[in-house]
Amino acid sequence: MSKIYDFKVKTRDGKDLDLSKFKGKVLLIVNTATGCGFTPQYEGLEKLYEKYHDKGLEILDFPCDQFGHQAPGTNEEIHNFCVLKYDTKFDQLAKIEVDGDEAEPLYNFLKDAQPEDKVPEGMKEKLTMKALGKLGKFAKEKGFIKWNFTKFLVDRDGNVVERYAPTYTPELIEEDLKKYV
Repeated sequence: MSKIYDFKVKTRDGKDLDLSKFKGKVLLIVNTATGCGFTPQYEGLEKLYEKYHDKGLEILDFPCDQFGHQAPGTNEEIHNFCVLKYDTKFDQLAKIEVDGDEAEPLYNFLKDAQPEDKVPEGMKEKLTMKALGKLGKFAKEKGFIKWNFTKFLVDRDGNVVERYAPTYTPELIEEDLKKYV
């Protein structure tokens, strides 16, 4: 069985990034989009990053154009958007797919480790997730990502400890995050 540290991903400029670099860190791994209804979550992600980065938090941001073509543009254009609009300090990695035959291997690992989304309490959030489940091409398949801004929390030992639905805002994640930083 693989560990998260066995994977390499591409940086936005096409270089290999060995995830073993993050041993001992807490990771929040997110598939994102710049033109999504959840895009304002970048603000909350940046707040978490600023508050907990010195305590070991790293955010791995993977733009994904797989859901409603909501992440158009090059890796550099996406990065510039995030910096200019949300003043992000964490870096965006290369654009990927998270579901299907072309899915990033890291995401197959994450989905196997945590196949179910944690959804916030509330009728609005549950209805939103139900609607997203009908929109996504692969959403009906067990474990597959339903939409952008699905988040995975990884502890300092590389264990995938939680998976959060897109409706689960960074502010709600903070309570769980405090257990690991």
